[in-house]
Parts: sequence; C-alpha cells; structure tokens
Amino acid sequence: MKRTSVTMADGRELIYFDERDDAVRATVDQRELPPPPPPAQLRFDALTDEWVAVAAHRQGRPLLPSTAECPLCPSTEQFQTEVPADDYDVVVFENRFPSFSGESGRCEVVCFSPDHDASFRELPVSRVRTLLSVLADRTAELSALGGVEQVFCFENRGVEIGVTLHHPHGQIYGYPYVTPVTRRYLDAARRHRDLGTGTNLYADLLAAERSSGERVVAANEFWTAFVPYAARWPYEIHIAPNRQVPDLAALTETELDAGAPLWSEVARRLDGLFDLPMPYVAGWHQAPVRTDRELGYLHLRIFSSRRAPGKLKYLAGSESSMGAWVNDIAPEQAAAALRAVNL
Repeated sequence: MKRTSVTMADGRELIYFDERDDAVRATVDQRELPPPPPPAQLRFDALTDEWVAVAAHRQGRPLLPSTAECPLCPSTEQFQTEVPADDYDVVVFENRFPSFSGESGRCEVVCFSPDHDASFRELPVSRVRTLLSVLADRTAELSALGGVEQVFCFENRGVEIGVTLHHPHGQIYGYPYVTPVTRRYLDAARRHRDLGTGTNLYADLLAAERSSGERVVAANEFWTAFVPYAARWPYEIHIAPNRQVPDLAALTETELDAGAPLWSEVARRLDGLFDLPMPYVAGWHQAPVRTDRELGYLHLRIFSSRRAPGKLKYLAGSESSMGAWVNDIAPEQAAAALRAVNL
C-alpha cells in the first residue's frame, strides 16, 4: 500500500492510500475555498457528566447531493470535488465540516471507493483489507496528536440512519475526551477485574460466546462475529479479534488479513437478511489513547434500526429519555436468521 499526503486548497490534509506502488498523485486542488471553520465549542453538561460539541458550521454541509455534484467522487473537468484526482482506491481527508478540529481533536472522511453507487458489502475483500490497514494507520496517527484522547472509526449507512452523502464512506473522530460509552465500558471492566477475576471483561464474554456458539454468526481462527447476549438493537453484531488488543493499530498483519473477509461476510449477511440494503452504524470501539488501555478490547459493533421489511425501531420515550432499552427480537433469533442467509 502506497501512502501519499497532499494539501488541499484550504490547507486541509488529504491522503491517498493506493494498492499499487507505482501510483502517481500529482493533481493539485485548484478550487477557491474559504478557510476552515473555527473549532466547535465544547460545553460540559454537569447533569450527565458529559461533553457536548456545539458546531453550528455543520448546518452548511451537503445533503444527499446528486452523483454529478457528489463531493466524494473523483474530480472531473465539469466538477471539482474534495478529491483532486480522477480516480483513487481509498482516500482520507480532513472533514470540511468537522465536529472537532484544531487543538480540540480532529475529524476525517474515509472514502472506500471512487464508485458513487457502490456499497461496503460490494467491495472486494482485498479492498476491505486495504481499508483495515488505512484505519490502523489513522488510529496510530490521530492517537499521536496532543488533543486527542480517543479515536473512533465508523460508517453510517442508509437514509434511515441519517446519512447526508450516499457515496460509500466512513468517518474518523479524534475525540478530545473519552466518550461516555467507552467510560461505561471501562468502569464495568474495572469492576470485573477488581472483583478478583484478574481477567478482562470483554475477553471473558467473548470466550463464553465462542464456547456456547448459540449467538455466533461467523468465525475464523483469529476473529469471531456474534450477536451479544443483551443486544439493544433488532440486529446487532460484534466482530472481535480472538486476542485482546486495545486498538486497530495493535493488530498483526495476519489478524488484519483474517479480519477483512469476516467483516465483508457480516455486511453481506446483513443485506441478505431481507434482500434489502440494511441501514446500519458500524463503529470500531477502541481503548482510550492514554488511559485504561489494559481494560479496553477492540471490537467492531454493527447495529441496524430495521427490525423487519418496512419497519424500523425508533428510539422513543424509554430509550431516548431514560436510556432504558427494549429489544423486539431475541438475540438468539437474530443470530440464527443471520447464519441462515444464503451467501
């Protein structure tokens, strides 16, 4: 994989990740762009012990543009996009409408493919493998920034989830704090360890899932995909390495090789469940950059709000107001349905 970093017209960084070592990236971004917006305001909610980013400039970001005006497609003579080149494999650039920036974190966009109409599930396994290497690279780079406390790589897919761009892409957030979900994970892991087990909580849960097999969707020598025992969403899957590692950057080349086909398989099983493109959020949960890394356990969590064709799970009163979840589908039923998908 060849890595080429260039500077965009407004000073943001763009990085090409090419699968060919002879790729040449000399095209210059010739657009006239305003300077990047100021960093978002970080406000602390004392009632919940959580941070909220106020980023009013994000109101101006594109909303479901046509293919001809998609900012993530390769540039053409008719329309200059965020990517100056006329083709690419995987490209990463600083978000033009960031939630965090400057000394308060960083936000990046990751384009999986130059094909506007493609989707993650249609990527060849070799491209998924490239993408894993890219995410590992970005995790290491953002973790080295002074203002970043946690790195989160994720993909939002489907209008039901709220995507603003159809082009196949993900995002990377370098948070200036440890997120609330991760803090809860770490607190639970710490209690588990301090009760005398001396073991990692997620590792013990994963071992139990592998031993039972009832909720396992797919697995290989190095990774396991399973529906968690207390899944919140109708279809929720964890993909975890069988070895405890804190983040993507800690994976070996062999583990990256084995992770790509399993991630691809899970995506195809989700789409095959109802023979419809499944809306989902897929996010890599990683340990904080500087604290409690021994308590963390890398895993990808994919969940969908679709509970049946034409039916979505909405986060209404109980979930949104009280954080008290009710799942309409038993995790064992979900796992069996996903295993039964004919690939």
